[in-house]
Amino acid sequence: MLEKGYVQVYTGNGKGKTTAALGLVLRTICSGNKAFIGQFMKGQDYSELKAAEFLPGLKMEQFGGVEFLRGEPTEKDIADAENGLARMKEIVELGEYDVIVFDEINTALFFKLLKVEEVIEVINLKKENTELILTGRYAPEEIIDRGDLVTEMKEIKHYYNNGVNSRKGIEN
Repeated sequence: MLEKGYVQVYTGNGKGKTTAALGLVLRTICSGNKAFIGQFMKGQDYSELKAAEFLPGLKMEQFGGVEFLRGEPTEKDIADAENGLARMKEIVELGEYDVIVFDEINTALFFKLLKVEEVIEVINLKKENTELILTGRYAPEEIIDRGDLVTEMKEIKHYYNNGVNSRKGIEN
């Protein structure tokens, strides 16, 4: 168990927000702690979903997909996010995990799948010895203000702009 947990926010337009959260999860699992990752707006088969098979103490769940990114969110997209936040609230209240990751929660807020006040309410339920990690572009000021550690990933250069697609084991 951690003595004291904080709220970390990883945001910005650069690559590495989820990767940083996964690195912290690996570190906490290897120190004998437990972690939970809830992925918002992710329904694809990402390679990291297999991590729980190799890392006892890790649990992962996905809430939704990304189909609407080419248009407006549907009622199902909003319901998936709301159900995901309800699940994350249960996880936070349980107090069983040392580290809890809200992956892409900031992006879900940007697309108005959730209300920032509802997310803040869940953050405020955090146990003293639990670390919360919130990832995703476009973190609203209220989330930044609530964070104890806020890191902005800034894109300088990305091979995606040269036509390189997501690569299994690197971005996926």
